[in-house]
Amino acid sequence: MTDAPTHAADTGTDEADEAADRKVVEQEQAEIKGFVKGLSADDIKSGNWFTKLAAHAMNSYTEKVDWQYFQDRYAGVPADAIVDQRIKMAARYAALEGGLSAGAYTATVAATIGSLGGASPATVPAAVATMMVDVAFVTQLQLRLAYDISVLYRVPLDVHDPEDLWKLIRVAFTVKSGEAANKTVVKAVPALVRPLVKRFYSNSVLTAGKALPVVGKHLLQRNVIKIGIPLVGVPLAVLLNRYTTLLAGRHAQAVFRNEARVIELAENLSKRSRHPQLMLWVAWLVIRANRKIADDEALLMRHLVRVVRERHEVVDEQLAHLVDIDPAEVWERIEAEPGDLSDLVDAADRVAAVDGDVNAREKAVISELRDRCRRA
Repeated sequence: MTDAPTHAADTGTDEADEAADRKVVEQEQAEIKGFVKGLSADDIKSGNWFTKLAAHAMNSYTEKVDWQYFQDRYAGVPADAIVDQRIKMAARYAALEGGLSAGAYTATVAATIGSLGGASPATVPAAVATMMVDVAFVTQLQLRLAYDISVLYRVPLDVHDPEDLWKLIRVAFTVKSGEAANKTVVKAVPALVRPLVKRFYSNSVLTAGKALPVVGKHLLQRNVIKIGIPLVGVPLAVLLNRYTTLLAGRHAQAVFRNEARVIELAENLSKRSRHPQLMLWVAWLVIRANRKIADDEALLMRHLVRVVRERHEVVDEQLAHLVDIDPAEVWERIEAEPGDLSDLVDAADRVAAVDGDVNAREKAVISELRDRCRRA
């Protein structure tokens, strides 16, 4: 996102001021042009442009944009409502920029990419530079949008941490292991143009993008579509920019909202627990009732350990070094604990449900836990 100017979209007005939006887009586009001028042909061909853009897009932005930043603008508004407005605003910006950029597109650009070479920015053809302004604009927009959504849902991300940065990239661009870029693009565009997009993806014009790194290849292929289909470049650019940005925003919302839900559950369990250390053992026993650990279960356990450490100052080294959990050891710990243990049963029920329906193995563990807590 840009530096979140206050205009019709920010104030919740139904009819956005298109002139104000266009001005914002043109200002951001001018800044992106300066970035693209500094790229060499090798940067584009190798995919290094994405590495440079990630730093360019996020370093100063994350210093300005935090929870308080949005509170100052949307005080008292629920996160879901703000996220919805941010996604719609980003999609509108992306569509406007697509219309501005696409007029300069030609079908020869795709073939030109494959022949790029050299370290000097001067060696980058003007048509390719125009395309890269569009690619960089939309890439930066979607990266910042995903970050905004993580902030709004209070999901902590440190873009200077490689693991967190890669997480943000995966979420922003819906990068999934083994998923081809064309699948994402086809899902993103309206049904009317999907057959056209599918046919274009089978064309050899994309051969030039094969050697690019995973993310660079993903993003380049998505944008090459807009310049390689005769006669429909401008409307398709508008549609693709809009729909891929909506897709990115909705995906980021789903991911970060779910993580916020899990974090909230971890905090509530920690707050309500009268036996925080024993609760960790019970939670892990329930999670390990199955052979596989679901992503939401792993996420819950990570945050549960963190909040118990922060709230109760409990760090269980034995649990941290555990490979296989022995139910008998958990039962011994329960039998050694006096008083009301109903909070442990409640915690077990909530942990089992974090990834959806409670299965038979989880139910069996919880049933055994309930019986033993009654006898304790």
